[in-house]
Amino acid sequence: MELTRISNEHLSVTVSPLGAEMQAITTSDGRDWLWNGDKAFWAGRSPVLFPIVGKAPDDHVSINGQRYPMAQHGIARRSDFTLISSGDDFCRHELVASAASRSVYPFEFGLTVEHRLEGRAVTVSAEVRNLDHKPMPFGIGFHPAFVWPLPGCEGLEHGISLDNGAEPALVQLSGGLIDPAELTSPFKAGELVLEHELFAGDALIFPDGAGAGLRYSAGETAIRFTWENLPNLALWSKAGAPFVCLEPWHGMAAVAGGSDAIEERPYGEVLGSGASGRYSFKVELVG
Repeated sequence: MELTRISNEHLSVTVSPLGAEMQAITTSDGRDWLWNGDKAFWAGRSPVLFPIVGKAPDDHVSINGQRYPMAQHGIARRSDFTLISSGDDFCRHELVASAASRSVYPFEFGLTVEHRLEGRAVTVSAEVRNLDHKPMPFGIGFHPAFVWPLPGCEGLEHGISLDNGAEPALVQLSGGLIDPAELTSPFKAGELVLEHELFAGDALIFPDGAGAGLRYSAGETAIRFTWENLPNLALWSKAGAPFVCLEPWHGMAAVAGGSDAIEERPYGEVLGSGASGRYSFKVELVG
């Protein structure tokens, strides 16, 4: 597959047509900030999640009373996108409905993913378009993984600070599905010290209250991370793995013991015929 590379004087980004997935963020000094996809830990780097976020019961969803197979995080991450436009500092990939997608998700849709650079920042945005004649339920989310430790920060304490200083309620997964029982927030006045033990029980999921921005940092080195139109936040790593995922979502896994209907998944979206929605996150590198 031919990767697309965009760059400016501060950084370069490469994007794969498979999943329109970002493959690298590299500053002009040669430092890599995005996880490299080492399969020994996790082969993902920055997948786009659509039309579901998380797992479905028995890997199936129901749509209008009919069951369809649906793997974790949906079909976009496993689909080949088409590069529809690009320039020095941006690229835009598109996925549209096909015979393969209709066999598991029976809607006409368009999904455009854009990567755009501005200074020391990259913005990743997705536009979902309902090209069908009926309402289209879905979830969408982002799953970028960043190096842990940050470049040049080996041995330093790493933490996450929420812009809103909140202590959002935590839920976790049971068999890959949402256990709805609310747990005490690991954040204290918006601050969380990252430790690998936090992820022994899988992802930390905050259905609401985490705001729309955070800072992932060690000393003076940081990633300023913000998002739009994505009410849910998850943090994830594999115990001992050298990355941490900062995941803003609009939609979550199905509830354990609940319905497999796609429109009943928590925080899902429904677009009317001809409607569209836009979702994005921004990564700004500091230090």
